[in-house]
Amino acid sequence: MAMEMEKETGLVHIYYGDGKGKTTTGMGLITRAAGYGLRVLLYQFMKNNKTSERKILEKIENITIIDGLDQEKFSFQMTPEEKAERREFYREQFLKVTGLAVAEGYDVLFLDEAVYTISAGLLEEELVLGFLRTKPERLEVILTGNTPSEQLLECADYVSEIKKIKHPFDRGQHARLGIEK
Repeated sequence: MAMEMEKETGLVHIYYGDGKGKTTTGMGLITRAAGYGLRVLLYQFMKNNKTSERKILEKIENITIIDGLDQEKFSFQMTPEEKAERREFYREQFLKVTGLAVAEGYDVLFLDEAVYTISAGLLEEELVLGFLRTKPERLEVILTGNTPSEQLLECADYVSEIKKIKHPFDRGQHARLGIEK
């Protein structure tokens, strides 16, 4: 059973930008919350079910991870038909995950890459905004991605921009297991 939160109000976090570390920041926050005894629900948009962080998080009793697609690609690689399929899929997943967070009284909800999914046109921003405006008072919500709208930023209590100064990808180095994926 989760310990009582010191603060009654759950807040909204947005970690965004073109730098490495948005998901990592969210993962650190949910690990801290779980260590305190809070119940955490995690869903990763635009990622397959094989991210390295899942391997350890799946072992933590009070973190629940909802599966997405077994295979996923960047939005710019998708055909118009695939984009239409993803819009429907991500709408259903968002409703499923947020419904579960509310119905089962989770303390923290991490919607990894939700901001990217919105900016890619694969998740309706109004759907997300509506949820953030009416979420349970105690529910802490974390969103990550690249380019949030002003409306999303206004809904957030914490906003941190992670800016890329330098990244090995720029010189052609692929993502490495355990570091970038």
